[in-house]
Amino acid sequence: MPERSKTRPRDANELAHSVFLESIGEAEKTDPPKPKNPNAVALGRLGGLKGGAARAAALSSKKRSQIAAKAAAKRWEKKP
Repeated sequence: MPERSKTRPRDANELAHSVFLESIGEAEKTDPPKPKNPNAVALGRLGGLKGGAARAAALSSKKRSQIAAKAAAKRWEKKP
């Protein structure tokens, strides 16, 4: 997935100002993102990998079927 270099403001006036600064070459320089803590990344990944499997093992097949039916009904319901 491509990284986004920066986000633009939502306010129309701020957006116009930032576009103007970019056009004349005086856009604000942003600092590069801080590197992530590899230990924290490993812990988060560990929990994420076992979370879905643990939840599936805890649910009965009837309950999983009910959850899936509810999700399907929500996906296919008519929007106003």
